[in-house]
Formats: sequence, structure tokens, C-alpha cells
Amino acid sequence: MKHTIKRAAVLGSGVMGSGIAAHLANAGIPTIMLDIVPRELTKDEEKKGLTLEDSAVRNRMATQSKKALLKQKPSPITTKKSLDLIQVGNMDDDMEKLADVDWIIEVVVENLGVKKKVFANVDKYRKEGAIVSSNTSGISVEDMTAECSEDFRKHFLGTHFFNPPRYLKLLEVIPTKDTDPDVLKFMKIFGEDVLGKGVVEAKDTPNFIANRIGTYGLLVTVREMLKGGYSIGEVDSVTGPMIGRPKSATFRTLDVVGLDTFIHVAKNVYDQVNGAEKEVFEVPEFMKNMQEKGWLGAKSGQGFFLKKKGKDGSTIYELNPETLEYGTRKKLKTAATEMAKQEKGSSNKLKALVSAKGDKAGDLVWSILKPVLIYSADLLGEIADDVVSIDQAMKWGFGWEIGPFETWDAIGVSKSVERMQKEGETVPEWVLKLLEDGNESFYKKENGNVFFYDEGEYKQQTFNKKEINLRSLKDVNGVIKKNTGASLIDLGDGVAGLEFHAKSNAIGLDIMQMINFAIEETDRNYEGLVIGNQGKNFCVGANLAMMLMEAQDDNFYELDMVVRQFQNMAMNIKYSNKPVVAAPFNMALGGGAEVSLPAAAIQASAETYMGLVEFGVGLIPGGGGTKELYLKELRNLPKGVNFDLTKVANDVFEKVAMAKVSTSAAEARENGFLDNNDAISINPDHLLHDAKEKVLALAGAGYKAPAREQIPVVGDAGYAAMLLGAKTLRFSGYASDHDVKIAEKLAYVLSGGRIKEGTMIDEQVMLDLEREAFLSLIAEPKTQARMQHMLLKGKPLRN
Repeated sequence: MKHTIKRAAVLGSGVMGSGIAAHLANAGIPTIMLDIVPRELTKDEEKKGLTLEDSAVRNRMATQSKKALLKQKPSPITTKKSLDLIQVGNMDDDMEKLADVDWIIEVVVENLGVKKKVFANVDKYRKEGAIVSSNTSGISVEDMTAECSEDFRKHFLGTHFFNPPRYLKLLEVIPTKDTDPDVLKFMKIFGEDVLGKGVVEAKDTPNFIANRIGTYGLLVTVREMLKGGYSIGEVDSVTGPMIGRPKSATFRTLDVVGLDTFIHVAKNVYDQVNGAEKEVFEVPEFMKNMQEKGWLGAKSGQGFFLKKKGKDGSTIYELNPETLEYGTRKKLKTAATEMAKQEKGSSNKLKALVSAKGDKAGDLVWSILKPVLIYSADLLGEIADDVVSIDQAMKWGFGWEIGPFETWDAIGVSKSVERMQKEGETVPEWVLKLLEDGNESFYKKENGNVFFYDEGEYKQQTFNKKEINLRSLKDVNGVIKKNTGASLIDLGDGVAGLEFHAKSNAIGLDIMQMINFAIEETDRNYEGLVIGNQGKNFCVGANLAMMLMEAQDDNFYELDMVVRQFQNMAMNIKYSNKPVVAAPFNMALGGGAEVSLPAAAIQASAETYMGLVEFGVGLIPGGGGTKELYLKELRNLPKGVNFDLTKVANDVFEKVAMAKVSTSAAEARENGFLDNNDAISINPDHLLHDAKEKVLALAGAGYKAPAREQIPVVGDAGYAAMLLGAKTLRFSGYASDHDVKIAEKLAYVLSGGRIKEGTMIDEQVMLDLEREAFLSLIAEPKTQARMQHMLLKGKPLRN
């Protein structure tokens, strides 16, 4: 049977249920969200004269949860339009609607009896072949549906999302003994391709993979903190990015998750295991006391940390676990931490810390790491079939840069096992066999392929064909040409790829040179070009420090030359004979947007935060960004319909002057940064593949370079209207005199100069206006102060 999911239903509208519904809607899937019927009226409902029989009351739970999606931070929705795809109802009146959906997801309270009752009811209404899943995080999936029909059981499995579903990549799928293998296969593909998830198959064991190991690791860390006399702040200072973990490290992570949630997850394992493992999952008394006091973390205003506002801003204090009082937050600074900071990459930093015996930080990291590695190895075969699944689950679910077995490889398997055994630890037999057979690692690479150790041999790791790994590609094929800022790579199938790898991927002369070379090389030998990379962000803009230094040295001739080169590079992208597709993701700000906007098409990751942000540092876009955003908006207007040119100019003026940044690619489309030629990839791992396919589609359709554009402008009248808006903000106290000066320059560019409304001007005229405005502003002392403040503080200065 061929499966498809066009409509879905979510049963339960709590934080998790509504988050899953939101993510489905983000993916374009119409979703019904149902919850229980309230037993009592609220005071507001009583005032309105409503009764328990009114639909507004009966649907209250789901309705309120849907409205709450707008207020949550970070936002679960990529655009407000996603909410239009979520229909609300209740589980008494609307169960018959389940007959119209292809996937039903249960997200009700973690109680086996309740879940069995819900599924028995679902079985009455679902259509044959509809997939049903539970988002349980701890209850046995096998036990939930024993009394359901055969067709139900064949189409049932666990689908454990991580919260928040929009942002956390992991989706654990848990089949039962009755799950049809085709259903499992389909859900894995659907999870990756449609929902953008990293999918891992888990076994039906307590807390599955990521929560089992992650919770164990957190409790081990708490135990070692108490044993070693470390403070909460000291532990967090070395268990975050320094060892390849998220910035939230250990205790800040617990504050974000919520102590009550964490204790529930830990108890779930505690109740189902024995011996030494059970002892680890016993939550320490001070944490139980915190729960009793309601100190649950971010949602209660205090937890392991407490933020207090003072005269000089906010200060964060750490909890003393012995006294339950808050004090000054401490950091652990030792010879090992200083040495680790000098290393590049998480693996090297971790190795430096672990090897520092007798160092307070080094000993802490080793005492935390050692049991987690052994525990992960002990659980192989029980929670997952291979080391890859465990590593991926921890990376995608807990944000680890490297998983447990990749960590073991990084610090040296042989050396670390020898140390473990000397310290009296029992290392799993299969790990010892790996070493006895002359192997040194759990993973190895050969000819661009990755192999992992499994049952006495190395097996090739398989990847989705839509995943392009630039590092592996370069290892096999090398590069066509590279410099300090970028590399030109053969992506295969006649498509070239330009990868940025400068610091923060900030655009300097090196990247500009490589883009120009890439376009020439593509014109000679390739079907088209993808501009993309796999760094932390696509591009955070131009090299601000370099521009500030030149301005402070009065090197305006050099600055003029650099801005001209940037503009010429952007025009080369736009008028390339072969299609150029930009593949932005995460931050694509300032210069990053200016590289993307002139491309033949943009293939954006769903999580793309795009904006022209130069106003925040006292500038306006100088590389053609204002022009291209204006042209994009004009191209987005319906054909053959009269439009108000002033309205378009004002809209672009507002976006640039407010330095608006999209909170998603969907919002970037609403903001005019993407048009009908552009597309969105929901799975970030597929972004380069999708961009490559777009290049091939454009080339296959007979792509021709666009004709040179003439731009209609608003002239004097439009200039006056835009400037009036800026001055109104100043009179209201929302803008400074310098803000108005910058706005005046921006208005002059968008109006095309002091000319008649409706005049058509060449692109180069607007580019010249942009460049002149940019150079005049960068010479201003107040602009230079803003640039300096941004470089030092990482946030804008209002002067």
C-alpha cells in the first residue's frame, strides 16, 4: 500500500501537542488539533452567559493553545499564516473528523490507561490505512494498543518529537512487533523529507535513546559536582561549548527544560531499572526540595540560576545546592581550560581537557565523560541497533556536536579504555574486542565514505541521497580553486558550488574575488553555480572591522573601491550567463542578503533569518541591497494591475530603516526577500541538494541572463513622504538626529534622486546613489561609534 500524508490530527493541545501541530502546519500540512472538553466554566465564560454546551467552551483548550502559539518564544510557527492550517475542536464532538486524516498523533497525558482509552476511541473513527502514532517519551509503545484492531496495530508506532518541534531536529521512531515495515520505512522518509527531521529508529525501552543517555549524563554531572565540591556556575562553564555541548551547558539546560519535566523523565527510568543504574536515576534531595519550592527554572522565574535587575542592568546568580541560597556566579578557570581555549574544534578542546590529569577542570570533565561513554556502550543493542543511531540521537536531540562514540574516537579509544580499567571500571566486552582485533576507533573514513564498527566488522554508513557533505566532497574531489575566504567545488552533475569559509563568513575582498572567478569558471565549464556553505551561518554581512579601520584611517578611496567591487560582484551574479542559485540558512544578514538577492533564484533553508541590517550600524546597504529588494517587491506585484509606486518605496524604506530581519524563510517571503522564483527547504541537510536541483532545472529550461533593468522611481514626491515619516519618529522620541540623517540618505537612494515621480532610471544610477550614501555615512563620527559598539558589544548603539 502506498502511503501519503496530506492531512493530520493531533490529540492533545498542550505545549508539546500544539508545538507538533504548529510544525506540521509550518510544513504545509492542514492539521486538526483536539483536546478534552472542560468540566467547568471560567469566570469570563460565565460573564458572557456561555454554558458547558457551547462550542466556544467545549473547544476552549485547543483554542487557547492555538492562540498561545503566537506568544511563545522562540516562536513555534514560521509565519502567522501557519495558524490558518490548524483547525481546533474537542475529543468528544469531533472524533469523526479523524476519518479524513492520514496521520493521527496522540500527545495526551503520560498515563497508560488514558492512552489506551484514547486509542480505542481512535480505532472507531480512523479510516483503514491511516497511520497512528504516540509522542510518548517514556511509556512502552507496545503496551498501548494490544486491544486495538489488526489494521490499527499494523499502522501504529511511536514518533517521539523533541521540544520545541520546530527547532530540535531529532525524531525518534519506535516500531512495535506489529508495525508494518512499509509504514516504518515511509515514516522515516516522511520525517526527513517533509518534516525536515533527523530520524533515528529506537527500541521500545524507557526514555528511548536520547533522553535515556542525556538524563543519565545530567544526573552523573550533578553527582560529580556534589562529590567534587564544584559550584553550579563552575560546572556550566566547562560543560558547554568547551566540550562540544550547547551554550546552555548542564544547569541552564535544566532551567530551560523545567525541573519538573526533568524529574518526571528521570523517575520514568528509575521505576524500570535496577542496581547501580537505578542509583544514578535517583534525583538528589536538593533538586526535590527545589521542586517543592516551585523553583522549576525559566517558567517559574528561578531555578539553578536567578536573574536580578539592578542599577547597572541584570545580574545572574547561581544556586548553592547545600544552602539553597543564591550567590555570585562562578566560572572554572584552570590551566586546562586556558589550554582548551587555544585549541580549534570540539574534539581537540575535549582531548586537551581530558588529558589534563590533576587539573580541577580536567578531572571534572573526565569524571562526567567516563561513565557516559561506558553507559552508552552498555546500552548498544538495548536502546538502538548501532553506534550511529546513538550518536545521531544525542547530536540531534541534545545539541551535542559529537556523539558518545565520536567522543570516544576523539579522545582515543585505546588510551581512554586503559585509563578506565586502571581506575577499576568495567568496559563492555564488545569495546575490548574492537581493540583486541587491532582497531583504534568506532568510525573510519575511506574514499569519502564513512564506516562504523558493528558486531566485529566495519559497515558503511548510509546517508540520504539528498545530503551533500562539502567536507567529504572536497576530500574525494579536491577543490577547483580556493583562497582564505572561499572555495570553488565541483558538486557533480555539471554544477559548481562556491563555499564561504571566512571568519563568520563575513564578506571581504577574498570572497568577492572567488565569486567573480566562480562565475567565469561556471560560464566556461558548468551548467550553473550554487552559492552556499555548511558553516554556522550563511553570511553575517560584510567585514565590518575592515571597513571601520579604513574609515578611521580616512582611506575613503580604498573604501570606494571595495564598495564598487561588491556592487560589480553582485551585478555579475545577477547577469551571469549561467544560473546562480543562492542557498542561505540561519543568518543571512547585510552582505549575506546582498549576495542572495541578485541570484537567479534563492533556495532558502526554512530557518533563514534574512535582512538588510546596515541601518543598525549607522549605514545603509551599499552593495545593491536596497535596489534589489525594491526590484523584488516590484516583481512580486500582480501582472497587469496598477499599483502605487510610493507604497512600494515606503515599504522597502521601512524594512531597511527598521533593519527588519525575518524569523524564518516563510517570513522572508512575506518581507519581499523571496519571490515566486525562490523556494524553501525544510530539511537543512537537503539545502545544497535542492539548490543544485534548482540550478539544473533552470539550465534545463534554457536559462538566459536577464535583460538590464530600468527602475521606476518615486522621485521628489516620494522622497518627501519617506523623510516626513522619519522626522515624525524623531519628534515622537523614537529616532535620533543621526537616525534621521541615515533615513534621509536612504530616502534619496530609493527616490532615485531629485527627479520626477515615475522616471525610469538605470540600475547603475541607483547603485551610484547607494555607494555615495554609504561612503558619506561611514565618514560620520556617530556612524563609526555605532560600528565600534557593534564590534565590541554585539548590539546596536543608539546615538
